[in-house]
Amino acid sequence: MDLTGVLDTLGEPGTIVLGGLVIGMLFGAFAQRSRFCLRAAVVEFARGSLGPKVSLWLIAFSMAVLGTQALILSGLLDVSESRQLAAAGSLSGAIIGGLMFGVGMILTRGCSGRLLVLSANGNLRALLSGLIFAVTAQASLHGALSPARDALAGLWVVEAPSVLNALTLIGLESRGGVVLALALTGFAVFVAVRNRLSPWVWIGGLGVGGTIAAGWLLTYSLSYQAFDPVQVESLSFTGPSADTLMLVLNPPGSALDFDVGLVPGVFLGSFLAALLCRDLKLEGFQGGYAMRRYIVGAVFMGFGGMLAGGCAVGAGVTGGAVFALTAWTALFCMWVGAALADLVVDRWGLVLRDEAAAGENALANAMARRGWSFLPPWWRPRGPGPDRHAPDDGAASAPATAPSDGGRAVSAGSCRPARSRDVLAS
Repeated sequence: MDLTGVLDTLGEPGTIVLGGLVIGMLFGAFAQRSRFCLRAAVVEFARGSLGPKVSLWLIAFSMAVLGTQALILSGLLDVSESRQLAAAGSLSGAIIGGLMFGVGMILTRGCSGRLLVLSANGNLRALLSGLIFAVTAQASLHGALSPARDALAGLWVVEAPSVLNALTLIGLESRGGVVLALALTGFAVFVAVRNRLSPWVWIGGLGVGGTIAAGWLLTYSLSYQAFDPVQVESLSFTGPSADTLMLVLNPPGSALDFDVGLVPGVFLGSFLAALLCRDLKLEGFQGGYAMRRYIVGAVFMGFGGMLAGGCAVGAGVTGGAVFALTAWTALFCMWVGAALADLVVDRWGLVLRDEAAAGENALANAMARRGWSFLPPWWRPRGPGPDRHAPDDGAASAPATAPSDGGRAVSAGSCRPARSRDVLAS
């Protein structure tokens, strides 16, 4: 991709920031309209269903992997110098951090990327959680929590490129990555068709995945066309959130890079999408117990994301798209941690019990029952209310189409009322 003209007009810092801003805006708009969120997919999967939320996540993830691997195979992209594949990786950090991040995104009802999207829609719970997440991430990188992060990350470190790259580890070349991506895409399409997703959800999922591949292509193109060094990377929200926070707090003159444009771009894209479709809604906490839950979750996500080397998007999708071993390990542990937290916190109510979550718990059960169930009947949610594992907290009286943290129930990607099948709570 030739960016010489843009570089001559805007200069190197302006070009890289503008690129991050545009890609961030696209991601924010697609994620806002489709309700893309790993947390929502894990909750549905943990309750025994391959339903619309899992379908959406699979579409986005498979598109990111297929697009990135196709660029690599065609020779337009080289990710060998990316952080995930060139620098030493921590498997202990991926495991511990991934588990912590998964727990945190259940407590905050959204991963870090989703919190940024919801903040732009007027969700004050997401805004506070996002700020605490960014502060904790910065403290884990350079502050009081950095010694603990370094100690945990140093327990199991891998340095050999043949181990860091999962394709090389299993004896496959670049063509093997495309084949695996095509197989994953076929499965994603099968699950999505079975759930009869609306066309706008398809567009949102494909758009989210496409921005990941676009981020890789943009930064790689700039890495060999710009005079100053440019890090080959794509979307992530752990480090960039911490960097954006410090950019606001520090005096002017900080270095400008892709991440500086990314975070504001996602916020702006989500805000404009919500504004155009009348989805802006001011929301706050319902009692102190709910606030306690969000604060604990944000701290877990901030530390866990920095330890794991990225968030649900950064490690899970961006790193997964280049088959980084640590990224796939972190992603798997995020699913495990989130599923366990959903069981203990929301279904059994053993810790951090939140009465305000009753309606969303009932909604999650209702959505899981409508999806393609794969677990035995004794595990799946039953009846109109909470499943048989959860305490009686009033969820039975909550309507199945109750609004989620994302605001009013709308058809994902459209500006009209939603059918219950299209409601993607997060």
